[in-house]
Amino acid sequence: MSGLKIGYLLPTRDQTVRAEHEPGRLVAQARRAERLGFDSVWAGDSPVTRPRADPLLLLAAVAEATERVALGTAVLLPALRHPILLAHQLATLDRLSGGRLIAGMGGGFPNPDTRAQFTAVGVPFGRRISRLEESVDAMRLLWSGEQVSYRGEHFAFSDVRIAPPPSRPGGPPVWLAGTGGPALRRVARLADGWLPYPPTTATYAEDLRTVADELRSIEEGAPPRRPVTPALYATLCVDRDAERAGMRLRASVECYYDAPLEKIASVQALFAGTPRQAVDRLAGYVAAGARHLVIRLATDDHEADLEEFADDVLPFLREEHR
Repeated sequence: MSGLKIGYLLPTRDQTVRAEHEPGRLVAQARRAERLGFDSVWAGDSPVTRPRADPLLLLAAVAEATERVALGTAVLLPALRHPILLAHQLATLDRLSGGRLIAGMGGGFPNPDTRAQFTAVGVPFGRRISRLEESVDAMRLLWSGEQVSYRGEHFAFSDVRIAPPPSRPGGPPVWLAGTGGPALRRVARLADGWLPYPPTTATYAEDLRTVADELRSIEEGAPPRRPVTPALYATLCVDRDAERAGMRLRASVECYYDAPLEKIASVQALFAGTPRQAVDRLAGYVAAGARHLVIRLATDDHEADLEEFADDVLPFLREEHR
């Protein structure tokens, strides 16, 4: 697995916080990211806890407006949906984009707001992880294009076939979020990629070793499976004035999450500083094994800051990690 890819998270939540509700601007921002040389564009999922534009509908529009960039969900919550319907949507999106889709998925962070979201949709919060695992298994069956049956604890169906099938045999790659023993074992067992946001490079490196160890254990005496792409989700505020970057990061993160910066920084990869400092910080994760960076910009001006990131960070990061 060689080379470094860099993606950009579309500011769907930021729009809602500002009460803009203009998805056309998000599509234009995706085109801008492609023009500036990003490898992927991503959209988050949270219909109730942190409301925003629906990621799959938005990415369908982005698929038509772009030609090259991969399209990812960072991350989708499959436990909120039935796997037949979600498999159908993802297969259609993968075909519409010519096989550019990456299905990033997660269980939902364990906090009261996320619990309330599951309650509102009528899904037991405590069963979200087993629903996620069953969904991945069921969707991979459905993506075969054949008539299939499935029986699990949460979902069961017989003789179901969806059309169109995805562009790629086996469907789009599934990347899973998460850290800690159970989540990392799940990545090794089910995923094609790993999309975490650990706050330190040491934690990232340690968790990636765990994934590799789990993969070796699973594959011992078995046919080799596809490799797991190690990725990273990171929130950055880049400014030529490092002190101002710190203030901007605090304002953005606390508005986005409605929580103190220190609380979010204890569990997420957050950074504020100069372009050179941003290159060095991200390079630390690359040295720890990350091969696809998904960048969320903490800013009030996504158009200008995306251009500046592309000018001041992107080429230097790529130059150091060809």
